[in-house]
Amino acid sequence: MFEKGTLLHEGKAKRVFSVQDRDDLIWLDFKDDLTAFNAEKKGNFEGKGQTNLEITELIFNELKKNKIPTHWLEKISAKDLVVKKLKMIPLEVIVRNVLAGSTAKKFQIEEGTPLKQPLFELFYKNDALADPFINNEQALMLNCVKDVSEIEMLKTQAFKINQVLLKLFKDVGVQLIDFKIEFGWSEDGEICLGDEISPDSCRLWDMKTGEKLDKDRFRRDLGKVKESYEDILSRLKKNLLN
Repeated sequence: MFEKGTLLHEGKAKRVFSVQDRDDLIWLDFKDDLTAFNAEKKGNFEGKGQTNLEITELIFNELKKNKIPTHWLEKISAKDLVVKKLKMIPLEVIVRNVLAGSTAKKFQIEEGTPLKQPLFELFYKNDALADPFINNEQALMLNCVKDVSEIEMLKTQAFKINQVLLKLFKDVGVQLIDFKIEFGWSEDGEICLGDEISPDSCRLWDMKTGEKLDKDRFRRDLGKVKESYEDILSRLKKNLLN
């Protein structure tokens, strides 16, 4: 039985604790908070942490079936998770299947424009700098990775995850527009997926109506944020657990 230790860090969506007598593990407490625009906009809804953890659990189980290594270890409660401690790579990896958000705006291309092939992007994980977009050479300059081969490993894993997610969401009538993930090194030298995958970190549009079912509802004041997150969970549970 795991016991929660001391608070190590509080992020936008989770609190990170040590695990008593286990230096190789981390305890994650999923919060009900919502943030956008580098935490300039803040909100919350009751049950958000539980909903995101349930969605992440369903998705990570599918990734495991497809032999994609993750930090997942054991769900402790509705909002608490124990994971393997990783040496996190200070990069946010984004995979885009359809142009939306900042990339569509940057290039003045209409949001919703499909891409001929998935687009792989890197952002430097640094709140003080608002997580800027960087290229491979800048990732090397900042010592985020040791060499270009590590970036290729991240890209390979990200595209494998994309293939699993595309099918997973298509099966429940949802188009996967894009998603953000983070990776870290395990103690045995394996690159593992960390953090979470949820409507906080994905753009998800209903395939029939185009309705947004993700955090853009909060970013853009579209309303029904809680209902959209719960809709994603309900669809996944119906498809995967029945």
